[in-house]
Amino acid sequence: MANRQKSRSLKPLADQVIVITGATSGHGLCTALKAAEAGARVMLAARDETALTQVCDQIRANGGTADYLPTDVGVESDVEALARTTVDRFGGFDTWVNNAGIGIYGDILKVPMEDHRKIFDTNYWGIVHGSLAAARHLKDREEPGAIINVGSINSDMSGPLLSAYNASKHAVKGFTDALRIEMMGAGSALSVTLIKPSAIGTPFPQHGRNITGYEARLPSPIYSPELVADAILDAAQHRRRSVTVGTGGKLQVLGAVMFPSLFDKLATSMRGKLINEDEPVPMQEGNLYEPHGNDGHTEGRQKGRSFSVFAPVRRHPLALLGAVAVLGAGGASLAFRGARG
Repeated sequence: MANRQKSRSLKPLADQVIVITGATSGHGLCTALKAAEAGARVMLAARDETALTQVCDQIRANGGTADYLPTDVGVESDVEALARTTVDRFGGFDTWVNNAGIGIYGDILKVPMEDHRKIFDTNYWGIVHGSLAAARHLKDREEPGAIINVGSINSDMSGPLLSAYNASKHAVKGFTDALRIEMMGAGSALSVTLIKPSAIGTPFPQHGRNITGYEARLPSPIYSPELVADAILDAAQHRRRSVTVGTGGKLQVLGAVMFPSLFDKLATSMRGKLINEDEPVPMQEGNLYEPHGNDGHTEGRQKGRSFSVFAPVRRHPLALLGAVAVLGAGGASLAFRGARG
């Protein structure tokens, strides 16, 4: 039994090779920098080669080990090449982080069908391509590895103006849970984790396509990309089923699950928190179809808070239950505070 337990332990970061997609902005960039600082060798992937070069140069200048491959995760052959190249350059990998994601702000009846499909190419199929490539490499190893998929609190609930994005994140949760179950059924020691960030202060509103006619923004409360990076790197070292990042998002999901009809009504007011109707703007293409050279930034215009009630107790189930019980006393009102704005 002791040997079996040992065989299921994940390596410390300093002994790992970590593949990270979507590594040139937001919490993907933050994860890459933190992993390299902790001693991990990192293989970075994104569409923007200029940004990839800059991030790798930064990591190397600070004494870290990094390499990159320009990759469109929506293209299966690109992802397979990423896996092969990582094995060639580092001898293998221990953790694969599927983080790449794109979005579009728009009313559901006005979003072009090709935009819906492009969202799914990256947000859903990108995770499928990455997870399968990683699972083939990791599932039968003596030393277990980890697949970490970045979903969203929108994996558990929805709202206006981000319909395709929300749907893709629901799909990510379904696929990730199925992968975990099948790996467990096959007797694999592979760890499969879903990370569900709340609103994070990344450049997402600037990177997303925007057809609303108004400035896009993130709904409060907003959390720091560092909290997501910390959750990802924790899951690279410890077995986690799923982790929700941000107390506000956790409470919103709780409200959506416990009071679904009421949540639907209150969530209609989220529209005003996702766009600023006092700031008309022309249609913005964003990076939906191709990078626009504005990567390389961890945070966007809206800065996030660097603390979440649930972050310190994530590793301790009893403490987590206590936190849920305390916060649950006012759960109904707190869960919808973000929706009422």
